[in-house]
Amino acid sequence: MTNPLSQSGRPGQGLPTPPSGWPIGSYPTYAEAQRAVDYLSDEEFSVQDVTIVGVDLMQVERVLGRLTWPKVIGGGIVSGAWLGVFLGLVLGIFSENIFGALLIGVGGGIIFGLISASIPYAATKGQRDFASSMQLVAGRYDVLCEPRTAEKARELLAKLSI
Repeated sequence: MTNPLSQSGRPGQGLPTPPSGWPIGSYPTYAEAQRAVDYLSDEEFSVQDVTIVGVDLMQVERVLGRLTWPKVIGGGIVSGAWLGVFLGLVLGIFSENIFGALLIGVGGGIIFGLISASIPYAATKGQRDFASSMQLVAGRYDVLCEPRTAEKARELLAKLSI
């Protein structure tokens, strides 16, 4: 994937605009659509004329597991300790006693981690006792191409077996 904020020289780049072009392929997964565009690139086709469009977008929340107070507290301690190690090492650079700075950093990090993990979990009052991750996925991925080169792209993709 590329940075959506980078300037590529395409008209309207950076502003939301509907995709344009003729369909040259439709694929059930993003990986297959990406493979098709990579194949076109390998065949020295002008891929700057190509766009991959996710169709039938869905927001999918995948449940990772149940949250309990021990898991929340343990996660807060671990993440806080790592932050504390980093801060302790940074403080240790400017201190004569690096082990003291590291100890203070880890202790402070653990306290910060406990607070920053416990307060949001307590605020849910048991209404959300699970961890999850959100994804935006498409039902299919269409590959579009500018009309001036679409026919050649279709011919090349006909040789690709996905």
